[in-house]
Amino acid sequence: MPELRDYAGQPVASEFTPDIKHFDTDATLETAVRLFWRQGMASTGIQDVVTATGVNRSSLSSTFGDKQALHRAALRRYLEHRSQPVFQRLAEDNRGLPAIIELFTGLISARCSGEYARCGCMVSNAHAGTENGDPEVRSILDQHHQQLRDAMYAALVTAEEQGQLAVGADPGASADLPALLAYGVNLRSRAGADAHALDDTVRAALRPISARAAA
Repeated sequence: MPELRDYAGQPVASEFTPDIKHFDTDATLETAVRLFWRQGMASTGIQDVVTATGVNRSSLSSTFGDKQALHRAALRRYLEHRSQPVFQRLAEDNRGLPAIIELFTGLISARCSGEYARCGCMVSNAHAGTENGDPEVRSILDQHHQQLRDAMYAALVTAEEQGQLAVGADPGASADLPALLAYGVNLRSRAGADAHALDDTVRAALRPISARAAA
């Protein structure tokens, strides 16, 4: 298609020239993250993204691809910017079980109050959505789960070294327990579960592996 020019002969931006980026791709992707997170992939249309970002369909398509590709990019961004920093802090924390409890306290607070109350976790939501039929999405979900489990394992190894685990509690065998608890908190909070009830459940579930509880 020939380049569009104004009356002075200067090039002009158009929805038909998507190769020229006249928008902040990073901010646009972050807006897509928030939309998919709140509404879910199935309930979010490209027009929703157009309306929220002010970027036309042609530019979105040329930059990110179709809706499925945009969702995958948003899911990767969620993992990199929201999940992974939390996992890294937990893995590097030297407190053991208190660090795991603190993670859940923050998770429950974020899921039950504030801007994203009852939105759950974008990754957990994808586990329960039709988008998990996409092999690339499943790969992202598997990556998230492995990193979550690895962080829990690292914290439990620290707990074992500090004598915080009950006799017979093995960090490797126990790491899936808090990882699965995190998914449960994310999903139950979407349905409006009470924060105090979720906190009580988490503490009760972790009690059997705690040396203090076993004493």
